[in-house]
Amino acid sequence: MPLALLALAIGAFGIGTTEFVIMGLLPEVAADYGVSIPTAGYLASGYALGVVFGAPLMTVLGTRIPRKRMLMLLMGLFVAGNVLSALAPVFSAMLAGRVVASLAHGAFFGIGAVVAAELVAPEKKAGAIAMMFTGLTVANVVGVPLGTLVGQTFGWRTTFLLVAALGLLGLLGIARLVPEPPRPEGVRIRHELAAFKNVQVLLAMAMTILGFGGVFAAITYITPMMTEVAGFADSSVTWILVLFGLGMVAGNFVGGRFADRALMPMLYASLGALALVLALFTLTAHSKAGAAVTVVLIGALGFATVPPLQKRVLDQAAGAPTLASAVNIGAFNLGNALATWLGGIVIAAGYGWTAPNWVGAAMAGSALVLALVSGALERPTALRPGRLAAASASARGAAAPEAVAARR
Repeated sequence: MPLALLALAIGAFGIGTTEFVIMGLLPEVAADYGVSIPTAGYLASGYALGVVFGAPLMTVLGTRIPRKRMLMLLMGLFVAGNVLSALAPVFSAMLAGRVVASLAHGAFFGIGAVVAAELVAPEKKAGAIAMMFTGLTVANVVGVPLGTLVGQTFGWRTTFLLVAALGLLGLLGIARLVPEPPRPEGVRIRHELAAFKNVQVLLAMAMTILGFGGVFAAITYITPMMTEVAGFADSSVTWILVLFGLGMVAGNFVGGRFADRALMPMLYASLGALALVLALFTLTAHSKAGAAVTVVLIGALGFATVPPLQKRVLDQAAGAPTLASAVNIGAFNLGNALATWLGGIVIAAGYGWTAPNWVGAAMAGSALVLALVSGALERPTALRPGRLAAASASARGAAAPEAVAARR
């Protein structure tokens, strides 16, 4: 089973690399196509929007396809998109390649999370999901810096060809190592859509948007914050992002480990601490050492919410979790886009480079409030009269044999 999860993690590594590596290669791509850097930035925003819309679309299209086969098809689409990006003769073709690759992103993680959870015992589901997401976190530590270096040395097209090769490796690994899970009987689109009537599923997705969005409110503007406020050299920003990636790896491990033991307390703790650390970042950003430590903490606390939130969606949408799981991946990207927009507004309003940290703290704090509401809505269910009557009857039934034995 660990080898099957490793195959999923390799696919996640490739997807994570292609999503974020474009940020370090924008100047090279812009120069090659003769466009401005803001125009080249459409390659990042276009990818994010492709994830948001592609997650439900590809999942719905794959409802009648076995999950293993669908994962293989998604990796094939990912490979095709990156090859198109690498060979694109004009900017519009490059953008099209990015969108094609992004269509696989949300559905791969959504379906992959379901498959990973099915590979292990119920009490280990969050840990299995976390292991798959390890590929995404490691991509920020290894894949993105290495891809940027390769692109700057040998040309950005080489980077995308290498990412396509990673996708091909992930496809082969899934074909070879991932067992074919049984297809749920009687599950149709209407069953998948029914999960969105569950208020707990909607609350979990809202927590995803606000919680991880809070992370990106700060990280999107980390370069000017570190160079203009903390005083780092431009060349140091890459290593700051590596620190952020290391924090993500640690947070993913901790989140997966403790979500299997106490999911909601894990969310309360991580979201509350994230809101506090983001607020403190407005102060620690003025110190090199303080900024470096805080960036690690933001990565760790932010990604500590990912396995529990994904497992929360799977648990609440039990029976037909695939579409809900994929849409929750899109919710991460929606949160990123929302946070980037709000952070840009406060900077443009003249509140300074650290102002997005307050936006992030407010978003994470709002996610904590939703988590508390979600937990409060669950607790009364155990006290409903019907449940009490059933529990009482069960207790009487269990006690009856003992009473008979006593009379004998």
